Parts: sequence; structure tokens; C-alpha cells
Amino acid sequence: MWRTCDAVAFDVDSTVCEDEGIDELGAYVGAGERVEAITKKAMEGGMPFGEALQARLEAMAITREQLETYVAKNPPKYSPGIKELTAALRASGKEVYLVSGGFRQMIAPVAKGLGIPVENIYANTITFNEDGSLKGYDAGEFTSRSGGKAEAVKHIKSSRGYNTMVMVGDGATDLEAKIPGGADIVVGYGGAQRRAKVEAEADWFVLDLFVLAEALKGA
Repeated sequence: MWRTCDAVAFDVDSTVCEDEGIDELGAYVGAGERVEAITKKAMEGGMPFGEALQARLEAMAITREQLETYVAKNPPKYSPGIKELTAALRASGKEVYLVSGGFRQMIAPVAKGLGIPVENIYANTITFNEDGSLKGYDAGEFTSRSGGKAEAVKHIKSSRGYNTMVMVGDGATDLEAKIPGGADIVVGYGGAQRRAKVEAEADWFVLDLFVLAEALKGA
């Protein structure tokens, strides 16, 4: 797998990072339980992603100031092995991307800590009104809708001229990335959230990212 791939796209929540960023943000503004319930339903394939995204934002009603304060006070909680894995991938000439249904404002620091350029982030953007109150989200982002990860990976692959791409993630939306012209291989990760659907349907399922790093060494 590692020998033939040109690039790897990682999900962020419960994959690159140990937590679900949107859930943590929801808890910060006092809407934790409601946001978590929506996330769970979406990740198990029980709700269209765009609908879930809007529902979570409405539940949080977060302001620009609240978001900026949260990001400043909560550094990324990286999953064990992700720094080693992404560094090894880059060292072997593989391009690394972050493709997430989470929010760009929260993912930018994650990418920075891993040495991933900001242009390699495909995620949602929370929008605000001039007074800093919540407006909504940018519906133009690939990941703002169901099937968006697949479309993002397909776009990356075609625009960069890659032959083979791998998607690594924990949820149903990561499985969706395997379409003609999209991800060729989906690696399911269950180290943070072990989901039966992903374990059953992924091409390769691991509970430890160090396993992937070790496999890269032997490629």
C-alpha cells in the first residue's frame, strides 16, 4: 500500500486527534450532549452530513470570540503515533492532506503542528456576521455535504495528478471516499472510536497508528 501510493488523506477528529473537535467545542459552549448525539448519528451514517453540520452549529450558536478563545486555550490532542506517521510519510515523498468534516479554524493549528501546509486542509469554515455572531458555514466547501470527503479526495487526486491515494479515518464518511477517481484504499482507525461498520468495510483496520508507521518502514 505505502509503496504505491502518492498521497494520504487523514480524517482529523478521532483519527489525527484523539477527540471529536466539534463535540469538545459544543461542550465548551454548554451544548455538549446535544452536539455529541448529532455527531454520533452522522458518523454512523444515520444523518446526512450537511444536515448534521447545520444542526450542530445551531445547537452551539457560537460567536467568533468564543471560537477564537477556545482554539487559543485548547492545543491539539494528537493521537499516539500520528506525528511519527505523518513525518515518515513526508520523508518518503508522500504528500499528506487533512480532509475533515470539522472546522478549518480548529484544524489549522493541528496541521501546523504536523508540518502540513494550510493549502492541504479540506474542511468546513464557520462564518460569522459583522458583529461576531454565528452566521453559518461555507456551503462551498467539499466537506459541507454528504459524500464531500469523496469529492475532496477526487479533486485532490485529479488536480495534483496522483495515481494512488489512501484515506485514513474512523467514520462512515471516510469509507465513502473510496469511489472511482477517489481513494483507492481506505484504512479504518479504531484507536479512538471503534466503529463496527468501519471495521467491517475498510480495506485495512488498525487500532494503533504505529502499525501504519512500521508498515511504511518495510515498504
